[in-house]
Amino acid sequence: MKSPLLHYAFRSLSLVACLAVLPIASSTTRAADAKPNIVHIVADDLGWRDVGFNGSPDLQTPNLDKLAAGGAKFAQFYVQSMCTPTRAALMTGRYPFRYGLQTIVIPGPAAYGLDTTEWLLPQALQEAGYNTAIIGKWHLGHADLKYWPKQRGFDYQYGAMIGELDYFTHSDAGVLDWFRNNEPVHEKGYTTELLGADAVKYINAQSADKPFYLYLTFNAPHTPFQVPKAYLERFPNITDPTRRTYAAMIACMDDEIGKVVEALDRKGLRDNTLILFHSDNGGTRNAMFAGQMADLSKVKLPADNGPYRDGKGTLFEGGTLVCACANWPGHIKPGTVDGLIHAVDIFPTFAALAGASTAKCKPLDGTNVWGTISENQPSPRTEFVYNIEPFRAAIRQGDWKLIWRPLIPSTVDLYNLAADPYETNNLATANPEKVAAMEARIETLGKEAAKPLGLLFTLKTGLAHGKPNMASPDGKGPVMYEDLSDGDEGLIYEEDGGAGH
Repeated sequence: MKSPLLHYAFRSLSLVACLAVLPIASSTTRAADAKPNIVHIVADDLGWRDVGFNGSPDLQTPNLDKLAAGGAKFAQFYVQSMCTPTRAALMTGRYPFRYGLQTIVIPGPAAYGLDTTEWLLPQALQEAGYNTAIIGKWHLGHADLKYWPKQRGFDYQYGAMIGELDYFTHSDAGVLDWFRNNEPVHEKGYTTELLGADAVKYINAQSADKPFYLYLTFNAPHTPFQVPKAYLERFPNITDPTRRTYAAMIACMDDEIGKVVEALDRKGLRDNTLILFHSDNGGTRNAMFAGQMADLSKVKLPADNGPYRDGKGTLFEGGTLVCACANWPGHIKPGTVDGLIHAVDIFPTFAALAGASTAKCKPLDGTNVWGTISENQPSPRTEFVYNIEPFRAAIRQGDWKLIWRPLIPSTVDLYNLAADPYETNNLATANPEKVAAMEARIETLGKEAAKPLGLLFTLKTGLAHGKPNMASPDGKGPVMYEDLSDGDEGLIYEEDGGAGH
């Protein structure tokens, strides 16, 4: 039986808690010996300030706030600027430019996915004796079963394979994107609540004698902006209708996270469970990245990244610095963690805690940051890569950040984030030697980069819209659908060139 997948249409290639208080358990080694359960929760397109623990003036996230208050709240937790690249970095411990997923998300009509020669986090955890599950969004390949989660190290899968879908029908234009263990699921319900309920059911089925890794990846609050009426009624004081719906979507997600924590408590697993929460990228501030199930070009986009510049899809801080917290009773010291952490660090950190080998991995870009997470130790990370693409790149070294756009006319931004975290003062002209050194580093990284599959696919096909290729559970490969391109403009670079340009 052939099962259609949702088309995640995109408009253009627009870029196309610390062992501190317990002296007998203060080391990574002792934590790893315990083989903790890991609940890894990822929100979708959540703004940096759209949680209570980052000071939202109008959104309510009491369950996340409780986790943050009792654990680590991260001041510098970085991801990639879009969905697919971040999820790839989490699963591989490697920057997405290494394997061609650095540019845009995987489009619905595309047949490619995350390189199957990459050894993924759930595979490493499986070998270390973990049960592994993904409940929620995947978006790392959908046109061939070899890219699907069940084939990439997850014992159990439930949710969507691509990106944007109707929260009630679980489809886009009648094309279903809702699966359990490779089989389509036709059911009623609001996706956020369904995912939360399934996570609770999964936890209830676990036992204390075998650890588990639960990758709980909500599609909230990604577009389309939809929510049950009861949640809207919680926010009578928010007058903007889109912001009100967005707030209600986040409240629903927070409720479901609370139910997951309650399930861990009831099961007696909470004290041996690490919970990590973060967004997959910054909140959307440009309609070009806001999804395609509704025209949002004239809508005031609701995400709030606080004082940070811009949002999803850009290399500014608003696109890559995300709200994040971690909680593990007795193992994570409560407070704000200042050290640099990047998405690629999650794989080696989880692997160390789980006693899992990374020997089958290609060279990791990530590093074990457990000491930073658990005790606010200085981060071992001094550099990270925002992205390397043919038309733009950005890196951070210490407090310095360089954004380079080599296309004619080329532009370069240089910021000192310690002095200027909101990227208002471009120091490139005043620091030519620093610019030259960081550009040289980018050139070196660029020579190591794989060809960007998203860019090549879009330039080759000219597609801006299209029906998806569908993997068939009978293993006979994808079914190709015709181009539905509406003549969008192709390659567009939306960033404003930075302060002073």
